[in-house]
Amino acid sequence: MKIGVNILNFGPGADPGMLRSWARTVEGLGYDLLMVSDHIAITPDVAERYPAPFYEPFTTLSWLAGVTSRIGLGTTVLIAPYRHPLLTARMAANLDALSGGRLVLGVGAGWARQEFAALGLPFERRGRLTDEHLQALREAWADTAAYGDRRIPVWIGGHSDAGLRRAVRFGDAWHPLRRTLPQLREGAARLKEYADEQRLPVPALAPRIALRLTAAPVGGPDRLAGEGTIDQIMDDLDRLRLMGAEAVVLDPYGGDPHETTHPQAAWQALATVAAHLSPHRARTEPS
Repeated sequence: MKIGVNILNFGPGADPGMLRSWARTVEGLGYDLLMVSDHIAITPDVAERYPAPFYEPFTTLSWLAGVTSRIGLGTTVLIAPYRHPLLTARMAANLDALSGGRLVLGVGAGWARQEFAALGLPFERRGRLTDEHLQALREAWADTAAYGDRRIPVWIGGHSDAGLRRAVRFGDAWHPLRRTLPQLREGAARLKEYADEQRLPVPALAPRIALRLTAAPVGGPDRLAGEGTIDQIMDDLDRLRLMGAEAVVLDPYGGDPHETTHPQAAWQALATVAAHLSPHRARTEPS
């Protein structure tokens, strides 16, 4: 099971030097994947959670590909309706080629109503637009002479029925964001049902979970996967591996934009998990 990190490409602390430090820290700790988020118009509904500056994901990942050597690169998640599908197809294929085949394309339908309005897009049609985008993306990539012959993994975000059905139709993996373990189990069961209905393969599981390391255990039914002591977090990762997850992305952002100015606490939490992962992987992975 690969372990990735959602780095912070937004907020008052975001600048080229900080992004470089995030990338080199995550790669240096041995993580498998580095992922960034997507917004274009930083409207009030976006700015409340993810304020400017916001570094556009394709531009950012292209630059970070040059300051890293091994780590995978991805989006969590690219908002499909914000770009023409042929533009997405071209940028993704070029980034994948220039990075040596390191791209994972996470895709979602979006949630920011004001941002949709600023871009002149119908918010109410975002689900259908996303489906159309993914269909056009697959059709474009079928032209391997124009886009290359590597199949770029596509992870589909969302936990609604529509999102799960979209993952079955278009995704290599289902990529739910910040859920509890029971919610992930229930979603994985529904995913299999929809795949069986459509007689299609069941997409892999590749969730993005919280990373909130605490001194005391966190309890209660609302505890997100990835919240709690290091033992709780490692147990969550174990349970996700047993559920068949092919990848898990750790999200250290707690929701306060000022965290972007002092990422050291997040880096320390990532270092703690990484230190437990090395012997843990040796115990759990087959020889």
